[in-house]
Amino acid sequence: MEKPNQDQFRMDTAQLVREESYTDQRIGSIRVLIPVLLDGQPDPERSKSYVGQTQVMTQAGPLPLSFELPGRSLADAIEGFPAAAEKAIEEAVEEIKRMQREQASSIMVPGQGGGGMGDLPGGNSGSMPGGGIKLR
Repeated sequence: MEKPNQDQFRMDTAQLVREESYTDQRIGSIRVLIPVLLDGQPDPERSKSYVGQTQVMTQAGPLPLSFELPGRSLADAIEGFPAAAEKAIEEAVEEIKRMQREQASSIMVPGQGGGGMGDLPGGNSGSMPGGGIKLR
């Protein structure tokens, strides 16, 4: 293994931000990323950004979500939180479905060849093995 050099760990001083966090201690939190200069003062040339965070319960346990929030103020970010969270959930569900399709298509079924192990006993009953995440 190659030893990492110090340049790999050098922070990008043009992208420094100060982070503030707000939460309702129930639904989620909002991180406000405030661009700063090297001396820690706000950078007037760059805009604040807002990131929402929440989690949803699935049959496999909690799924953390993080998503950009629209707006130029904390009030705007709070107002946009529900719609952005809903969109993040939809995107996560679609990503899980895509991953399940990819996983299912990579399963070797006896009798269909491609495995290089010949025809294994048991045949193909037409059902897929395993469990996995079930989406409603």
